[in-house]
Amino acid sequence: MPHPSAIVAIPTTGRPDHLDHALRSVLPQARAHGVDVVVVDDGPSATTRDLASRHGVGCITHPRRRGLNASRNAAIAATDADLVCFLDDDAEVTDGWLAALLDAAAGAPDAAALGGPVLARLAGRDAARDGALAPPISHLDLGPRDRDCDRLWGANLTVRRAAIDAIGPFDPSHQIYGDEEEWLARALAAGWRVRYVAAAAVLHHRSAAESTTRELARTRWRNGQASRRADLRRGDAPGIAAEAVNVARNAAGLLRHRDPSHLWAASHAVGRLHEAALGYPPAGPATPGVDDFLSGTSGHVAGRRARLLAAHDRWLDLRLAARGVGRRLDALAATAPAEDVLVVIPARPGNADVVRALRGRLASRRHRVDLRAPDPAGRPRFVTVQDAIDEATAGRDAPFDRILLVDDDIELPRRFLDRFVGLCSAADLDLAQPAHRRHGHAAWPITRRRPGTTWRRTTFVEIGPLTAFSARACDVLLPFDPAVGMGWGLDAHWAAVADAHGLRCGIVDALPVGHLAAPPATAYGRDGALADARALLADRPYLPRWEITTVEDHVDPPGPR
Repeated sequence: MPHPSAIVAIPTTGRPDHLDHALRSVLPQARAHGVDVVVVDDGPSATTRDLASRHGVGCITHPRRRGLNASRNAAIAATDADLVCFLDDDAEVTDGWLAALLDAAAGAPDAAALGGPVLARLAGRDAARDGALAPPISHLDLGPRDRDCDRLWGANLTVRRAAIDAIGPFDPSHQIYGDEEEWLARALAAGWRVRYVAAAAVLHHRSAAESTTRELARTRWRNGQASRRADLRRGDAPGIAAEAVNVARNAAGLLRHRDPSHLWAASHAVGRLHEAALGYPPAGPATPGVDDFLSGTSGHVAGRRARLLAAHDRWLDLRLAARGVGRRLDALAATAPAEDVLVVIPARPGNADVVRALRGRLASRRHRVDLRAPDPAGRPRFVTVQDAIDEATAGRDAPFDRILLVDDDIELPRRFLDRFVGLCSAADLDLAQPAHRRHGHAAWPITRRRPGTTWRRTTFVEIGPLTAFSARACDVLLPFDPAVGMGWGLDAHWAAVADAHGLRCGIVDALPVGHLAAPPATAYGRDGALADARALLADRPYLPRWEITTVEDHVDPPGPR
């Protein structure tokens, strides 16, 4: 029986040592069967591209990180082969892996997906002893016989092009946990089979440094968080009380047995409870061109959950103080070049008290600040803002070094402006915002403060509640088009334009803003804002929400420039 054509695709993100091992294992089999191998560099990384070149394989490079499912879709789009055989970059194929998959695919033309065992291999550890209860990394073993099944793991997953054509590609908005499962569920619902191939095994490796008890426990904790988010997205997540009971049960097992496998299970349960208590609802699926420029979440926080998150905020404030981050930000601010800063606050009369408090937080000992608080008087926000900018810049010999747009219903930390401008200057951020406090209203999860981080490079900065533009960003992004209305979708467009022009975007976690008065879109009509956004983006580039991500985390403030 003739074999279908195939390609092997390995998505990777900055792990050249793992990738090198994976390529060395699969290339002999691929060449023996006349099958091409391609690496999808979800980075980008010059090291990854060089490694692919040395091995003589193709490399698809993303200009920025887009996620695992987007990488899978890129590999599918780059070939017309009947089968795309996906491997993780930390997987090693066993003898006969590719032959077993090709034979099984030829014998089961109605199988949308095929895959085999994924066997955990932890350097320096006894996998049987450590993982008897719950292997600490991805592991799948459905037995010694081929059979139909309802699940396979993406580390060892072959998909059929005919099925992709019939049911569509992978959903790029899915992250770890649920990423390939959602596609497999669609395939099964459409009448396709999913086939387990016992002889097509891969070994799922972790290095000695990645296999310490501490690192594996952290991995299981993060996986517990991800699994909780996946359950929420499917709509079948248990309540926080059930998660707490699960933690207690696993903790009791750990105390009784005191072995690694019970530690992995307990760590996973604690990660789920942590996400239930302090996490946020994940975004659902998005339709390109319809709602992929929206966050997919309301960002509303209230009730007991708000009180719990407020306590978490206070704890994070204490941690920042203990680390001396405030003192280092003050030292950075004292050495920053003096700037001409324009601050525009569209100030509604009902928020006069808040605006008076903001004036104090936006005063500066170092920078020359021109603060304007125009009354919108029922006009769209960005029309009011642009009028204020035009008035402030009329007759100036030089442009402002930085422009800050500030909502009139927020709370800012002490000495905000000097610290914020100093950090933005030192980090060379063109488009920046302070993170949201964890108990505030924030539609975009990426904008909430990240524990343990001072600032981040991101692909995205939102339109409010406080947005800062460098002079370079102003040249590219201003003036505001009157058609932007309330600004929905504008930040997704900014992200694409910033990427095209090499502008640096960032979020400052150490100076969180409190947006507590009301969730987004309560002071104006959501439907109208959404219609304006679709019209705005109809002929403009923008980043879909699955490409809105953190590029770099920085624990400490940057050094002075």
